[in-house]
Amino acid sequence: MNRDEILQQAIEYIERVFKDNSDGHDAQHTIRVYKNAQLILKSFPEANRFITLLAALLHDVDDYKLFKTEHNDNARFFLNEHGLSESIIDQICETINIVSFSKNKGNQPETLEGKIVQDADRLDAIGAIGIARAFAYGGKKRRSLDESIQHFYDKLLLLKDEMNTDVAKQIASIRHKYMESFLQEYYNETRT
Repeated sequence: MNRDEILQQAIEYIERVFKDNSDGHDAQHTIRVYKNAQLILKSFPEANRFITLLAALLHDVDDYKLFKTEHNDNARFFLNEHGLSESIIDQICETINIVSFSKNKGNQPETLEGKIVQDADRLDAIGAIGIARAFAYGGKKRRSLDESIQHFYDKLLLLKDEMNTDVAKQIASIRHKYMESFLQEYYNETRT
């Protein structure tokens, strides 16, 4: 099986894994992260495309908010099933482990692949799609509107300054402004 076939199998795997998820950490989120990674990769031909894209596709399959797994069990299962070497599996899992905002706040990944995947994931947390995901997650967790709005200040509005690559910084700047406009309009409409 060639690398493109493995990537296609990974897409099918995440579609199965996230089939019933509706909190914003779903297959559509993962596909957007994958596409963001593809976009960022265009500026970094020296990056390992295969490791970057597989890590982007598998970055949430062991997310502690969704699964009770340890040591990247779901990712390792998929990667072992497709005959990848331990070295490649370890590189992909190390890349996955640096993506999380809550676990790695302020820590920049050491590898270019990690920087790309982290940026790709963070880009999907901001802008119009980020707003939609914030309220989808808040609704799933039965949070009030005010609690979901607080998430903007706790995380989303911080992401612009946490980007690693220039291309992600440019996109994040635009999406950040959109969130600020949304919040301003939200407060305009909710003032009594």
